[in-house]
Amino acid sequence: MNRRDFIKGSSAVAAAAALTGFRREEKIRLGVASYSLRKFDRAKAIEMIKACGTPYVSVKSFHLPYQLTGADLAAARKDFDDAGLQVVSSGNNSLGKEADIAKLFDYATAARFPLLVIAPVPDLLPKIEEAVKKSGIPVAIHNHGPEDKHFPAPSDALKLIKDMDPRVGICVDIGHTTRTGKDVVQEIADAGARVLDLHMKDLKDLMNKNTQCPVGEGKMPVKEIFAQLLKQGFKGCANLEYEIDADNPLPGMQKSFEFMRRAAAAV
Repeated sequence: MNRRDFIKGSSAVAAAAALTGFRREEKIRLGVASYSLRKFDRAKAIEMIKACGTPYVSVKSFHLPYQLTGADLAAARKDFDDAGLQVVSSGNNSLGKEADIAKLFDYATAARFPLLVIAPVPDLLPKIEEAVKKSGIPVAIHNHGPEDKHFPAPSDALKLIKDMDPRVGICVDIGHTTRTGKDVVQEIADAGARVLDLHMKDLKDLMNKNTQCPVGEGKMPVKEIFAQLLKQGFKGCANLEYEIDADNPLPGMQKSFEFMRRAAAAV
């Protein structure tokens, strides 16, 4: 590694560590992507997140709508704070045209989001980098598997952002990653300090999105993923994105947290 790469890597680690507070006794911060609770209003979602035994949440717009402004947005965000939850990111947020960028970053600033998980079109990346530099809010590009024509795997994003500001990073969706046929542990390792966020899930068939199950009941190499995250000094949050059992997700989410906690403790 040359000096330039070392400085960039160190800056990326600093950017990740600057995300909301990492409790030193935790090996891996385990949170909830509130998309898991998309069928429930904000109050019920907060209750269910707390029932999972975690203070960390990545907030989807279902629970902090984009159209809220001013006092309404501040009050909605305060609901999470008053419940003792720590908002670690917002997303996933689609960015399809340049006008979307300013709107999203204004929303993020008003809602006090420390990180934006995004699904952009590649042509917007230079403008997104400018917004990151201006606002100080990092972004993490979310990969969406073989159906995603832009970013199927984390490595597809990495090759476009490798020379950008270290606060332009990646949200690794481990389920979508395995469905591309890539080695998810290697993808995380290759992205290194650019990994700012993670979406956790499990699949009984690592190539089939319709086989999602509670984490620990499938074939996802969770312990190996956590070991790699620790090895590279990951300071972000591994957020459970539980996309099944939408009408009654809590039992499966709680099972997932039980397994993830054991896996994290074992590495």
